[in-house]
Amino acid sequence: MKKNVCIVGLGYVGLPLAILCLKRGFNVFGYDIDKKKINDIKNGKINFYDSFFKKDFISYKTDLIVTTNQDVISKADIVMICVPTPVDKKFYPDLTALKKASKTISEHIKKEQLVIVESTVYPGVTDEIIKPILEKTGLKAGRDFYLAYCPERIDPGNKNFNIENIPRVFAGISDKCASKTRDFYESILNAEIKQNSSIKAAEAVKVVENTFRDVNIAMVNELAKSFDIMGIDIVEVIDSASTKPYGFMPHYPGCGVGGHCIPVDPYYLIERGKKEGFDYNFLSLARKINKSMPQYTLQRLVEGLNEINKSVKGTKITVLGLSYKKDIDDMRNSPAVEIINSLRKMGGKLEVYDPFNLEKSTVKSLKEALEKSECIIVATDHSEFKKIKIKDYKNIKVVIDGRNCLNKNDVLKSGIIYKGIGRK
Repeated sequence: MKKNVCIVGLGYVGLPLAILCLKRGFNVFGYDIDKKKINDIKNGKINFYDSFFKKDFISYKTDLIVTTNQDVISKADIVMICVPTPVDKKFYPDLTALKKASKTISEHIKKEQLVIVESTVYPGVTDEIIKPILEKTGLKAGRDFYLAYCPERIDPGNKNFNIENIPRVFAGISDKCASKTRDFYESILNAEIKQNSSIKAAEAVKVVENTFRDVNIAMVNELAKSFDIMGIDIVEVIDSASTKPYGFMPHYPGCGVGGHCIPVDPYYLIERGKKEGFDYNFLSLARKINKSMPQYTLQRLVEGLNEINKSVKGTKITVLGLSYKKDIDDMRNSPAVEIINSLRKMGGKLEVYDPFNLEKSTVKSLKEALEKSECIIVATDHSEFKKIKIKDYKNIKVVIDGRNCLNKNDVLKSGIIYKGIGRK
C-alpha cells in the first residue's frame, strides 16, 4: 500500500521534494497558504528555473494534489516542513513561518505520523520550539508520533548534483524516529544518508556548511580589495594556488553573496551564540565584508567613470543580471538588487537585462541592453554574458566586471576601461 506524504511549504525546496516523492511512488499532498502559488502549480507554472526539476515536474504534476486546505495533513503518514526561515531587517532569525506551520500540523497530527523538518534552523529549534508546539495536542514525540530533522540540500542550476543524488544528514529524537526517517530517505534518494547523534548536531550541519562558504568568500573579497590597490590579479593568484593538490580550496570574489542560504545561515549561528553568551566575532566580520561588496562594486564604477571625467548621474548604465547565481532565475538576496537601487538613487540612466528574468528586465535582449550603453556592470555571470564581444559596441567606455567572468584582456585591447573585483 502506498504511503501518503504531505509537504508543507511548496517553494524552492518543497515543490521539488513533492515531485521526487511522487516519482518514488508515494501519494503526495502539497500544502501552502499562498493561494497564487497553489493556482500557479495547478496550471503548470513554476516560478524558478531548474532544468532537472522542470523535466520531472512536467512528467508528474498531474499526480500532485496541491491545496490551501490544511486538512490534507491528517491524511499523511509522513509530514515534511519546508517553509522559509529568513532573517528580518535587523538580521535576526525569523521563525514566523516555521512556528505557524508547526501549529497547523499540531492541529491535524495523528498517532504514528512521522514529522520531518527540512527548513534551515539554528541548533535547538526542533527540540525547543517545534517539539513543544506539536506536543500541545497531548501526543508525545517519540512515543505517539515521530519527529526528525533533515536539513534540505538543493543547489539550483547544478548539473551534477540534484535533489535525488545529494547526500543527506539527519537525526531523530529517538532511535525509532531515526529508523523511520532513514527508511524514508533511502526510499527516495540515490545518495549517502548519514545519521547524526542528535538533532542539534544535524541542525548545526546546515548552518556550518554555508557559514564555511561565507567565511571563505569573505576572505577572497577582502583580498580582492587589497589586490586592487596593489595591482595584482586575484583570479590569476587563485587559479595558480589551485595547482596545489592539497590544503587549498578555491573561492572567488564578486559583487556580493546572494541566495537563501549563504547570506542568511551565519546569522542563525551568530544569534544562537548570543543566547548562549558567545560572540562569533569571525562570522560577524565575514558577514560585514560580504555585505559591503555591492557598494564596493559601485566604488569601482565611480573609479572607472572618473577616468573618463564622468559621474554616475546622467550616465547610461546597463546592469547585466538580476539572479544571485548564473543561469537560473533565483533573485533571493541578490546583490544586483542593491546595486540597481543605489544606481537609481545616484541618478544613473539605467537599463537592466537578465535572460532568466525577462519580466523584470527593462529590455528584452542583450543587444538592446548594450547598444546605447556607456557603461556596463556584470552582476551575474550568466553564460550569455561571457560571450559578449565588447568591441562591437562603440558607445561602451567602462566595464565593471562584478563576477570576473569576462575576458579582461579582450576588453582592454578594445580601449575600454576594465574594473573587476580584485582585477585592477
